[in-house]
Amino acid sequence: MPRIKSAQKQMRVSGRRRTRNKSVRSMVKTNITRAERLIFTGERAGAGEAVVAAVSSLDRAAGKGILHPKNAARRKSRLMKKLNAVQVAPPAETEPEDKSETE
Repeated sequence: MPRIKSAQKQMRVSGRRRTRNKSVRSMVKTNITRAERLIFTGERAGAGEAVVAAVSSLDRAAGKGILHPKNAARRKSRLMKKLNAVQVAPPAETEPEDKSETE
């Protein structure tokens, strides 16, 4: 325990900040996990909305100083890359053409 008065106050302040920041970080992680789960299950419409919510929560956390802005940008980039990979992927239900019949 600190003995100096300013150090005691700083400890109280950091404790309050830690509890406030913990809920924001938890919400960010929850939104990212929810978005990734929807992306990998193939629900494109729901995944798009979930990614928007995750990006918004990342921006909010970076704006408040809870996350470093570059950390938020990296996470957004990875999330968008996963979403775009699923949306651009061709559907697996189409059958390839058989060229041996024409020869």
